Amino acid sequence: MINKTVPSVAAALDGLADGMTLMLGGFGLCGIPENAISEILRLGTRRLTCISNNAGVDDFGIGKLLQTKQVRKMISSYVGENAEFERQLLSGELEVELIPQGTLAERCRAGGAGIPAFFTPAGYGTEVGEGKEARAFNGKMYLLETGLTADFAFVKAWRGDTAGNLIYRGTARNFNPMMATAGRITVAEVEELVPAGTLDPNQIHTPGIYVQRIFEGKDYEKRIEQRTIRDLGA
Repeated sequence: MINKTVPSVAAALDGLADGMTLMLGGFGLCGIPENAISEILRLGTRRLTCISNNAGVDDFGIGKLLQTKQVRKMISSYVGENAEFERQLLSGELEVELIPQGTLAERCRAGGAGIPAFFTPAGYGTEVGEGKEARAFNGKMYLLETGLTADFAFVKAWRGDTAGNLIYRGTARNFNPMMATAGRITVAEVEELVPAGTLDPNQIHTPGIYVQRIFEGKDYEKRIEQRTIRDLGA
């Protein structure tokens, strides 16, 4: 069985270059490839197109790359928690393609499945539909959307094995599974790396066939965007 383990995050990002398109899994700050983002920051790679549900917060996640102006374009569904993202969008410094969240997920899934385009009703009659082909099916209007792929897809999993099979935990199983299928090179960072054959095949979410490189990450902060608590009182 092929061993897809690489010794470090630096080795995992070998070949990353200016102007590339990247997919980065996660939702908010949940399940984001923290080690990969930090390495992109260290490398200083520029003019990147980043496909991600959102851009983290100002000082964490993809927000770090926005601070250093390494991102040329964001393809995402949400701006909300990142003031610098919003500032660059409104000032015209950053090219942004905002996509309905379900459409973004399906565009990633379609790209990974080799489906070039599909029709969806989401966004018809709004700015989302401007310049796109629209067709009626069963009396309802739909927009033509294209599948998305990337030069690199960076995903984060809870456990993975040396053959690249991945298991996500809880809500970290968000955009990671579909993005893992849509990268020319898919890099998985995992909290625990185990020998091939250790994982229960029935529990695997991403088969290793989609993963080219895997490494065990470290120093995960797992930061929470907004912590909401209530006083249970006496």
